[in-house]
Amino acid sequence: MNTVLDDTIRAEALAKQQREDHKLEKRLCRLVGKAIVDYNMIEEGDRVMVCMSGGKDSYTLLDILLKLQSRAPIKFTLVAVNLDQKQPGFPADVLPAYLESLGVEYHIENQDTYSIVKDKIPEGKTMCSLLRRGILYRVAEELKCTKIALGHHRDDILQTLLLNMFFGSRLKGMPAKLMSDNGKNIIIRPMAYVAESDTARWSEIQQFPIIPCTLCGSQENLQRVQVGKMLKDWETRFPGRIENMFTALQNVVPSHLMDNTLYPFTTLQTTGEASEDGDKAFDAEPMPSPSAKWSSLTGIGLGVESQGE
Repeated sequence: MNTVLDDTIRAEALAKQQREDHKLEKRLCRLVGKAIVDYNMIEEGDRVMVCMSGGKDSYTLLDILLKLQSRAPIKFTLVAVNLDQKQPGFPADVLPAYLESLGVEYHIENQDTYSIVKDKIPEGKTMCSLLRRGILYRVAEELKCTKIALGHHRDDILQTLLLNMFFGSRLKGMPAKLMSDNGKNIIIRPMAYVAESDTARWSEIQQFPIIPCTLCGSQENLQRVQVGKMLKDWETRFPGRIENMFTALQNVVPSHLMDNTLYPFTTLQTTGEASEDGDKAFDAEPMPSPSAKWSSLTGIGLGVESQGE
C-alpha cells in the first residue's frame, strides 16, 4: 500500500515539475522573441553568429534561438562560434561534440589569446575583453554573418549600468542592439529581458555540458562580481526592485537628468503652460515592465505565443 502511495506522490511531483519546466521554456521563448521584435534584431535572410563560451547563458541563447528559428515566419540561419583561447585545461572536444549532436553549423576559432593576455594584464584584472572582440568581428566577416548574438541577460545589463555609475561616472548600460566598435557589425542581445535565474534553471533542465571559465569567471574580486552579489541581495530583500530598475532603462526622462547634450537646459525658457512632468522628481506609480507590456502583436514576427506562461 505504501509503495503505491509513494509511486503516486512521485508521479504527481514529476508532473508538477514538468509543467514548471514547460512554463519556463515558454517564458524564455516569449521574452527572447519579444526582445528580437522590439529592437528588430533579426530580419529576413540574416545569418546570425551565436557566440558560444561554454557557459549556461550562451547555451541557453543558442537553444532558444533554434526553437524560434523552427517556428518563425522569416528565414534566418545560425552559426555557433567558439573562441578557443588555449587556456590550460580547456576541454576542446566538449563544444564541437555538443554542436554536432544538434546538427547546427559551427566554427571553432583557435587563437592563443591566453598567453598574450597573461603577459599583458596584471594579476586580478579582467582578461576576457582584450583581443577577443576584434577576433570575433573578423570571424563574423569571414563567415559572412550579418548579426553577432551575445548571451548577456537582464542581470548583466543592470550590472553594467551600476558599474558605469559607481566606477566610470557614466549613466551607461549595455544596449540590446548596437553597432560594433569597428562599425562593420550589428551586435544583438536577444536575452536582454531574461533573468539570470531562468538561464541557470534552464541549463540544469537541459543538462548543458558547461565548461567552467578559468579566465575572468574565476576572479571573485572583480567589481562585476561584487555588483552582481549586491543585485541578488536586493532582489532577495526587496522583490521587484530589479525589474523596476530594468524597466527604468526603457523610460528615460532627459529633462530630469543633468546632461546638457541630451536636453537644452542652458536655453530653457518658460512657456506659460502647465507640464505633467514639471518639477516632480519622483513618480509614485511604476512603469509596466517589458514582460507586462507583452501583446499578441509583438510576438508575430517570430511566431511566439503571447498568452500564459
